[in-house]
Amino acid sequence: MNDLGVVILAAGQGTRMKSSLPKVLHPLGGKPLFLHALTTARRLKPNKLAVVIGHGAEAVQRAFDRDDVTWIIQEHQLGTGHAVLCAQDAFSDFTGDILILSGDVPLIEEHTLAAIIKTHRESEAILTLMTACLETPTGYGRILRGGQGEITGTVEEKDATEAQKRIREVNAGVYVAAARFLFAALAAVKDDNRQGEYYLPDIVTIGLAQGKKIETVRVTDPREVRGINTREELALMEKTLQERINRKWMKAGVTLKDPQTTYIDEGAAIGKDTVIGPNTHLLGDTVVGERCRIDGSAYLTDVKIGDEVHVKFAVVAASSEIESGAIIGPFAHLRPGNSLGRNVHIGNFVEAKAATIGEGTKANHLTYLGDCTIGRDTNIGAGTITCNYDGFNKYRTTIGDRVQVGSDTTLVAPISIGDDVYVATATTVRHDVPAGALVFNEREERVREGWTERKHKKMKDKNK
Repeated sequence: MNDLGVVILAAGQGTRMKSSLPKVLHPLGGKPLFLHALTTARRLKPNKLAVVIGHGAEAVQRAFDRDDVTWIIQEHQLGTGHAVLCAQDAFSDFTGDILILSGDVPLIEEHTLAAIIKTHRESEAILTLMTACLETPTGYGRILRGGQGEITGTVEEKDATEAQKRIREVNAGVYVAAARFLFAALAAVKDDNRQGEYYLPDIVTIGLAQGKKIETVRVTDPREVRGINTREELALMEKTLQERINRKWMKAGVTLKDPQTTYIDEGAAIGKDTVIGPNTHLLGDTVVGERCRIDGSAYLTDVKIGDEVHVKFAVVAASSEIESGAIIGPFAHLRPGNSLGRNVHIGNFVEAKAATIGEGTKANHLTYLGDCTIGRDTNIGAGTITCNYDGFNKYRTTIGDRVQVGSDTTLVAPISIGDDVYVATATTVRHDVPAGALVFNEREERVREGWTERKHKKMKDKNK
């Protein structure tokens, strides 16, 4: 079998996006646009993989800095044909087939690419291109065919006649070509067109003129080869991708109460029999275990969740780990760096940051737990604060197992509280507390009877 090379075109500025960000770096499904095509191409296990970059080249390269990718710089954007020709030196000793993809065509699937490669090789064609039939083909180059249905050429829309513009079969911009033919043909492409560019599709005309065998493969679902040039098209593509992702997880045994308002990034994973409520975002590399419940309006980014976890309404969490059986929320905020053990309860209006919390520990309301380590089966009362910042440095609080922390408690770090300690209500703790102790602040309680009546009388007399 011939070796396979891949060239992905990702050099365009994308002027219609009206953005200082290169078009291929605009996010789709949680990752830069061009990474979708790149990820799919890598699944084919090519012998050589090159990405042609230009506008914002350094930023594009940083988005996927791997050893198995050769980065090609197109200094001047002179058209798609010129972009592929820029990769010639990288394929100077390559004798196999080269698959050409566009970085702004993100939804093409592996099986579709495998099909065009298979057709190309079985037919022994020198060039095979993918086509699609669109109800509204505006913006795409058209496929020209003869009386027997054979391909006779392609034409870009800006160069097409009115009759040619009515053709619905379009060039999808996906090619497989023998390397020896591809670069020789590209060297012969001219820029004598309205755009003054070197068109990649012109290699079709060159191949036909040489009597070479050229094949076409029509994609079954035209949405796979839709490109993105505007913000509106990006939004439509996001919707299409979300429908695909949500359908995949529902087929895998996940219940989505309202798929239309559930947003799941491609990198996320969900276990079976998990139920997800409306307005939920599972972003980045979030992983949700089996038999979990996410009530809705959750915003989870790079969160690892065990089995049978209940995430109540309106929880925001990032870069945290939550073990099985935990209950989080409602209205809880987990900032990055948390590790919550089994059956931990984090309740309403509790915020945690860089907190390691042991199995069975509860903080059910109105609490800030920052830069702390808490043992097993400890109870944190309402209004507790770990004072971890002195204006210059962050300090850590350590709380042992089975500790009872009363409401309205202030723990001034750095501090260590041993196992089985009782912290009385409204205590400010500034020093380490040994295991089994009671810690409290001396405060005398006083009652002044009749005070309210005297106060009211005084205010009335003052205002006369």
